[in-house]
Amino acid sequence: MAGCGKMGGAMLSSWVEEGAGTFVAVDPGEPRVPQGVRHEKSRDALGTERFDALVVAVKPQMLDDVLPPYEAQLEDGGFALSIAAGVAAKRVSEKLGGAPVIRVMPNLPAAIGRGVSALYAGEGVTDAHKAAATRLVEATGTAVWLEDEDQIDRFTAVAGSGPGYVFEILRSYVEAAKGLGFDEATAREMVFGTVLGTTEMAQREGRPLDELRNDVTSPNGTTQAGLDQLRKDGLLEGLMEETLRAAYDRAVELR
Repeated sequence: MAGCGKMGGAMLSSWVEEGAGTFVAVDPGEPRVPQGVRHEKSRDALGTERFDALVVAVKPQMLDDVLPPYEAQLEDGGFALSIAAGVAAKRVSEKLGGAPVIRVMPNLPAAIGRGVSALYAGEGVTDAHKAAATRLVEATGTAVWLEDEDQIDRFTAVAGSGPGYVFEILRSYVEAAKGLGFDEATAREMVFGTVLGTTEMAQREGRPLDELRNDVTSPNGTTQAGLDQLRKDGLLEGLMEETLRAAYDRAVELR
């Protein structure tokens, strides 16, 4: 693994926990490396060692300087799995002498095995490469293969950046509960439990969300009163649309 920052480290932890393989992390800093994973400060320490896959987890602005020497570390028939945000598979491949590249966009819950990650196969990627990448990504949660690279940016807007939106919604929800007189601990317990339970119910039921919403909404009842405020003037739907569009537009700018 070239680089081992927060996301790379989170995925590495899940891989080790699931016994997904043997890994070496190369990072000049002091990353949190799971027990049993060898950590080297420099690629030079790898010598002539070669690997069947290279995980690219360096910052995008570091690719040009860091990546080219790793071409020598890939086995013939090996591939790269890149989690470098906003960097096209073709660009990563060029830095590795034309090696096949699978681009992955994970999201933060991968750290606890509940992530949703999108994958895109660049030129030269084989079925064996895809199968290996799928095994790795499924060790961190759900793997979603996409047909074109633009969808990676769209995925980023929805799921890659999504945990940030959810954390902010949770924060606002907790603060509102505190405003009704509950202490921090009680507010968090109520809000988190409500969100987790409701999400799991929606997944299990598989019914349209508006039907589920209506099931819990009595005419002129408390839920209706709250929903009337939440949906006033269509602000909520408009805000979500604008949020995703802003994130997507920014992802496009960073290509």
